[in-house]
Amino acid sequence: MKILHDILKTVETDSTIKKVQIGIHWTAVVSNGCGLASTLCEPPPHHDNQVRDVGRLHKKSAAELARNVLSSRLLEACVGLATINSLIEINEDQCAPINAFDIIAEKGKNKNIGIIGHFPFTPKLKQQAKQFWVFEKRLQEGDLPESEIKEMLPQCDVIGISATTLINHSLENILKYCRADAFKVMLGASTPMLPLLFDYGLDVLSGCKVTDADAAIKSISQGATFKQINGIKLLSMRSVKR
Repeated sequence: MKILHDILKTVETDSTIKKVQIGIHWTAVVSNGCGLASTLCEPPPHHDNQVRDVGRLHKKSAAELARNVLSSRLLEACVGLATINSLIEINEDQCAPINAFDIIAEKGKNKNIGIIGHFPFTPKLKQQAKQFWVFEKRLQEGDLPESEIKEMLPQCDVIGISATTLINHSLENILKYCRADAFKVMLGASTPMLPLLFDYGLDVLSGCKVTDADAAIKSISQGATFKQINGIKLLSMRSVKR
């Protein structure tokens, strides 16, 4: 989990936690700003994987809550990543209002594309590719299991990696099987918009910035999917090497 430890060293954690909101699809934490992360849970029964200190999370220090990203309990790790994202001051001068689909579609046209995780645009993206694979822990029709990553991912020219791989601690293993010359995009609202991640071979970070925390939290608390979250804007940051 070297990546996560490096992220924790990079963010300024001297901040007060103002709010923690865990919705069915998204988790939000408010400190310096508002940060989001996908809400992931272990399969039921859930009583063995409780979030510790429920009801007191907002009283913890930002440093303590951010360290939850290292937890083996998925829901705690979600809160940790959302806390990290709430602490990041995104440099919008380094970003463009472009979504991940457009970037991957442009780079992956008539090439082999691999996507780690499910996204609404995958059927449309498949039409652009020479060959197209989705790798997923929870399989849907046509998906490849994560056990196929070792063999198939090196064949991919363009790779989209869900930021939930930071939550389930699988990112470093995935990057190990990406070719050095493959174009790699981390995507999703869970994405930490930190240039540090380029040091690990990622070429683009495609995430979001919360512009209205109250609006975002209200929609998240009422079960919003990503497209239903109010008060956010999409941003992508590209490595200067690419």
